[in-house]
This record gives sequence, C-alpha cells and structure tokens, in this order.
Amino acid sequence: MAFCIIVGIAVIAGAFIAIPYYNVWQQEMSGRAEFAKAEQNRKIKIEEAKANLEAEKLNAQAEIERAKGAAEAIRIENGSLTPTYIQYLWVRQQNDLNDKTVIYVPTESNLPILESERLAR
Repeated sequence: MAFCIIVGIAVIAGAFIAIPYYNVWQQEMSGRAEFAKAEQNRKIKIEEAKANLEAEKLNAQAEIERAKGAAEAIRIENGSLTPTYIQYLWVRQQNDLNDKTVIYVPTESNLPILESERLAR
C-alpha cells in the first residue's frame, strides 16, 4: 500500500516536471509547422508569378506576330486600306463576338432600329 502511494506521488511529481517541457516542445513543433507552411506558400506565389510572366511574354509574342500579319496585309494592299478590306475585317471580327452582342444598324435618318422584343436563348 505504501509502495502504491510512493509511486502515485512520483507520477504526480513527474507530471509537474514534464508538462512544462512538453508545452515548450509542442510550441516549437507548432512554430516549425507554421514556418514550413509559410515557406511553401511563398514558393507557390513565386511559381505563380513565374507562370504569369511566361504567359505575358507569350501574349506579347502573339501580339507582335498579329501586328506583323496586319502590316503584311496592309503591304499587300499597297499600303492603303480600301473600304472593301475594312468591311472584310469587320465581318471577320464578328465571328469572335459572343452571342449576347447587340449591334444597332442606323436607318436613313441615322436613328438606330431598336429591338422591340429580344428572344430568350
């Protein structure tokens, strides 16, 4: 019986000594986990920024090529844009528009024909 009491007192005393050390260890592990998470988030942001930069470079190259194509088309037209060519470009552009685009066509008095009823799609 006395042995059980001595063991119980030793366990309680050991708990009083061990609990503060455990709390310090737990905080250290929590800090390491937060640091690792912050480091990973930083790396993700860097990779996203690199991807955005690469996309912008590719968009710039595409825009340059489009401008070269337009310049070549104008050169083929002998440096002048004819009304027919402008109409062709306008019609070609219409293919890129979405279905919700509304175009108003002027009448003889330069007033647009307003739609009286829009059909639901």
